[in-house]
Amino acid sequence: MPVPDTMRQIRFEGSGGPEVISVETVGLPQPGRGQVLIDVAAAGVNRPDVMQRQGLYPPPKGATEIPGLEVAGRIAALSEGVSGFSIGDEVCALVISGGYAEFAVAEVGQVLLKPASLSLIEAAALPETVFTVYSTVIQRGRLQRGERFLVHGGSSGIGSTAIQIAKRHGAIVYATAGSDEKCRFCEELGADAAINYREADFAEEIKRLTEGRGVDVILDMVGAAYLAKNIASMAVEGRLVQIAFMKGYKAESVNLTPIMLKRLTITGATLRAQPKENKAAIADALRSNVWPLIEAGKIRPIIHETFPLEEAAKAHALMESSAHLGKIMLTTGR
Repeated sequence: MPVPDTMRQIRFEGSGGPEVISVETVGLPQPGRGQVLIDVAAAGVNRPDVMQRQGLYPPPKGATEIPGLEVAGRIAALSEGVSGFSIGDEVCALVISGGYAEFAVAEVGQVLLKPASLSLIEAAALPETVFTVYSTVIQRGRLQRGERFLVHGGSSGIGSTAIQIAKRHGAIVYATAGSDEKCRFCEELGADAAINYREADFAEEIKRLTEGRGVDVILDMVGAAYLAKNIASMAVEGRLVQIAFMKGYKAESVNLTPIMLKRLTITGATLRAQPKENKAAIADALRSNVWPLIEAGKIRPIIHETFPLEEAAKAHALMESSAHLGKIMLTTGR
């Protein structure tokens, strides 16, 4: 398909609700050294996009303000310093911003060939979640075969990916979710047990399920509201990995004694602001350790609904409703 002179992209007209989302027509971005231009077929919708729209999570300095952290499509142009790819290759990529558009620029180190078993829409659901989960659960959290793992928000894009990666890594997997339907969804994906946090105290349930031992690794995006219960749920030498603060970033009146007695590790990471070299190293690990599992059908992206680019406001409203199971996608029609 020939490369046009202009493209459509999403812009936030200030901070606020989905009503600030608009579509505009602009010239194409130009890839710099070590970058590729992707003719975007689809882009994932993620919580950080919603936070950016609300004025809570601005792009790093120098990055475009156009939202979108992951895309899939075909390489339309290669810049100087790029090797290993050709124009026309079907790929998916993690981008620092700019994914909600018909064309997007990506660092070559963050580009992966599309798994042959997936469509471009399915492939676009991978980068943000698999980069995040693998780097935090497997690399930073050091999850080992046979260990017990807990992920909060198990029915989300991150959660559904974490369940699958942890299970294929040989862990015993637990998840929390906000309804019986979502809990069944988690268990169908491979969770050994799912806890409806609206009906039960997850810390008490983890204690029961593990016969008092606790879990070895927790992936949490809730934040302060869960800190005390997370600490109570952790086994000796347990690791808590914090990746978001949906319910507060300041915790007060938390008993720190168990951290010392159980020799716990509390750590965290954000993906977007990391140097491109770090992200390239994660991509290499994914290519070796996760892509074969995707090709074999042992890990799959779960897509709840797709929207055309012009309906990005509806996609954001769905994300904020938390009614989805898995990923929400935007498509460009290209």
